[in-house]
Amino acid sequence: MATIAPNFERISHPIDLIESLALQNGWPYERTCDDELTLSVDGSWCDYQLSINWRDDIESLHLACAFDLKIPDARINEIYRLIAKINEQLWVGHFDLWSDDGLLMYRHALLLNGAEPNVEQCEALMTSALESCEFYYQAFQFVIWAGTDATDALATTMFETKGQA
Repeated sequence: MATIAPNFERISHPIDLIESLALQNGWPYERTCDDELTLSVDGSWCDYQLSINWRDDIESLHLACAFDLKIPDARINEIYRLIAKINEQLWVGHFDLWSDDGLLMYRHALLLNGAEPNVEQCEALMTSALESCEFYYQAFQFVIWAGTDATDALATTMFETKGQA
């Protein structure tokens, strides 16, 4: 498959939109180059590290959202089972475990194919990542620290609590 060659000049760089969202939300960020931005977002369970990259050759804005969970070797197979079960439920994006680094992350991409991205699309890309990470974080914790199997850990995230204690 040939790579896509854009035949127009973009009005703005897609990473510029992500940078403006980071500024609006007060998220600390670093723009390491024109095509990459990393930022930190406080979640309910942990801080999430987002890396957003622009690939001009395929006109794609790629997001990787990592969170710091140390996975003991004895729990890696069960984490892979949990990732597979979670990914079956997701309509967009997916969870990965980078085996070399043991880094658990959510990944998603916005393919533009000649279209100009807008703030709403970029915000939806980031919201999807953060909501998925927040929703499934406890299931990962149950597998890692409580020794729960993937099915039971996932079941704990599926019920909705009402009220406050």
